[in-house]
Amino acid sequence: MENQIKERIKEVISAVFNVPVNIIDDRASPDTIESWDSLNHMNLVAALEEEFDVRLSDQEILEMQNFMLIISILKEHISL
Repeated sequence: MENQIKERIKEVISAVFNVPVNIIDDRASPDTIESWDSLNHMNLVAALEEEFDVRLSDQEILEMQNFMLIISILKEHISL
């Protein structure tokens, strides 16, 4: 189940940042994805909230600075 969550997150990141899914790994962050800027970060948050039917707090949004942190935060909101 966790792998399905990771794949769904990768698909969302790929769509929002317009990058191939295969370049998204555990280190994916604004440092590794050129189009990951502040505006696209908010687009990512909105897309993840829609995909997983969750509401993220302002603090969580600020903390979502890489792929692994996104997984960790979303796991708190969804049941695996």
